[in-house]
Amino acid sequence: MTSKFTLLIDDSLLNLSEEQDEQYEKKYLLSYLNNFESGEWQYKSFNRFIFDNLCETALSAEEREKLPVDRQSDLAKAASNLRFSDDNGQGSELAEILLYGIMRRHYGALPVVPKIYYKQNSQDNAKGADSVHIVIEEDRGFTLWYGESKFYNNLEGAMRAAIKSVKDTITEEKLKKENSIVTQTKDLDILVKNQEMLSKIKTMLGFNTSLDELKPILHIPILLLHECRITAEQKQMNSEYKRSMQSNYQEQAQKFFRELNAKCSKTFLYKEITFHLILVPVPDKDQIVRKFTNYARAIKDN
Repeated sequence: MTSKFTLLIDDSLLNLSEEQDEQYEKKYLLSYLNNFESGEWQYKSFNRFIFDNLCETALSAEEREKLPVDRQSDLAKAASNLRFSDDNGQGSELAEILLYGIMRRHYGALPVVPKIYYKQNSQDNAKGADSVHIVIEEDRGFTLWYGESKFYNNLEGAMRAAIKSVKDTITEEKLKKENSIVTQTKDLDILVKNQEMLSKIKTMLGFNTSLDELKPILHIPILLLHECRITAEQKQMNSEYKRSMQSNYQEQAQKFFRELNAKCSKTFLYKEITFHLILVPVPDKDQIVRKFTNYARAIKDN
């Protein structure tokens, strides 16, 4: 994704678990670790990655095209759409931006609905998934990605909240509403240059297409950004740290998907949907939120 991050895990739960359990089919685990330098976790590089990807979710595609080629102008415009008063210091916007960055850098996805932009400019159109992306496949097909993101003081709390959100996201009502938002925005027309592909996407997301056809191409990325004691006590990136995090994350991912299955199994064609759990640890949530907020306010005010 970037040299400042270390890829820890990128695999299916079927490969990571000791037994080939069908409950882990179409379930994936991805994890990145931010790097260390001179005995410290790199807050600056983490913050830089967030702001490098701010425009993807806080500006529409049309706005991004119209802005002059000036990174500071882009950031100032994007920062003006952040909702500090609604965030209550919890870092929800920060997690959304991180998810957009990972979707772009790791999965090569197109941000067809910049959620922070629409939350600021049209409250009714903002409800639903925290991220909306489309991945164009090499075989001229595509996949649809409706993501959830959480930033919590502990992983267990983030997992509980995410399961509740995902269960709501994959309901018939929410999927149809999200589909209609995608087809109504100008971003889709701007980002998908191939007209044949654009028509194919709009037909699949159209009101007359059954959700039964959609679910096999539906992916749900679930980003859990969380405070981590192991990371807080670490001074450098080494094999011991990576082994400890990998062991913990594999165990937690299995627990997460067992609970998700239990909560969502009654959803029709649930097994056709692909899920990606994305885990990113930080040493101190409050410090990260404070640095993000202070920098964003400074950009916004200048």
